[in-house]
Amino acid sequence: MTRLPPLARRSKTLSASLGLGEKLFASSEERRFAEAIETGLVEVEEGLLREVAFADDMADVTSRYLLEAGGKRIRPVLTLLTAQLGDGNNPAVITAAQAVEITHLASLYHDDVMDEAEMRRGVPSAQNVWGNSVAILTGDLLFARASKLVASLGEGAIKLQADTFERLCLGQLHETIGPRGDDDPIEHYLQVLADKTGSLIAAAAQMGVIFSNAPEEFAAPVVAFGEKIGVAFQLIDDVIDLAEPEAETGKAQGTDLRSGVATLPLLFLRRAALTDPEAAALLARIVRTVEADVIAGVPASETPDDELAAAIAELRAHDVTAETLDEARRWADEAVAALDPLPEGPVKLALTKFAEAVVERST
Repeated sequence: MTRLPPLARRSKTLSASLGLGEKLFASSEERRFAEAIETGLVEVEEGLLREVAFADDMADVTSRYLLEAGGKRIRPVLTLLTAQLGDGNNPAVITAAQAVEITHLASLYHDDVMDEAEMRRGVPSAQNVWGNSVAILTGDLLFARASKLVASLGEGAIKLQADTFERLCLGQLHETIGPRGDDDPIEHYLQVLADKTGSLIAAAAQMGVIFSNAPEEFAAPVVAFGEKIGVAFQLIDDVIDLAEPEAETGKAQGTDLRSGVATLPLLFLRRAALTDPEAAALLARIVRTVEADVIAGVPASETPDDELAAAIAELRAHDVTAETLDEARRWADEAVAALDPLPEGPVKLALTKFAEAVVERST
């Protein structure tokens, strides 16, 4: 039996947790499908370790840092899944899966600088270890490596990556600037999620169709699925941010709130505060406590003080958090509905189970 590297063993556990293990499938054909995903993930992991290696000692350490810290590998899983609509795990599909994951990895280095994040994947963020400049340059190096991989796939892949990267940047820009003029804050936020998260997940799914030589008519459904499930994923993260701290993620309760990030529960609370005095009072307590922490220079990763902890618990129990869950389920349901044109079979079943697993993360 081939001994799997640690990251590959982690990926096998991941695929099972997303409902892609053998228990989901009854027939021998469906079990072969599950095995193809597992085998592909091993190839992707081995390639990731190879592609983020640098001759420069410093670059080699910093570029491997977040890769070796873990990660869900959602994007390569989707590439491998949709590739089963065509020829399966050919070399181009494996390369595409590696490219989208390295692109995602690069974006994390930049995001953490923009957000002044203290932790990522249960470890101190890169800029917390080496400073902003090194973290930004590491992200740039990883974008370069992803671009080299994509270039080997041809002009169409280059354009797809460029279009996706443009949306990633615009999403971050719009999040930084915030809604303007007559923009609806909630619609603005959902569009930011579609750009920052949904676009790359959609590209990952699209690449699986393109490079497996699957029928062209399958591309639009998986793109729609990817973008919508990306939004649902981030909305569930908004709810998880209000939960008790998790040792696995390293994130303190209410990290986004303490960082001044207006996630959907807070946006819903702001809307409710216009007509509901109790919601207005809760909003005032959150704003007052967060502003006090900012003035005092309290890092977002530290345990919230009693007043903010109580406000976060109240926000989690408030109707606006249930409303956020409903919104996440709506996006997930729309993602599954987008799969209607796909043929019945293990790919459609697995993508549907994937959407269900995304929503179930909040329970």
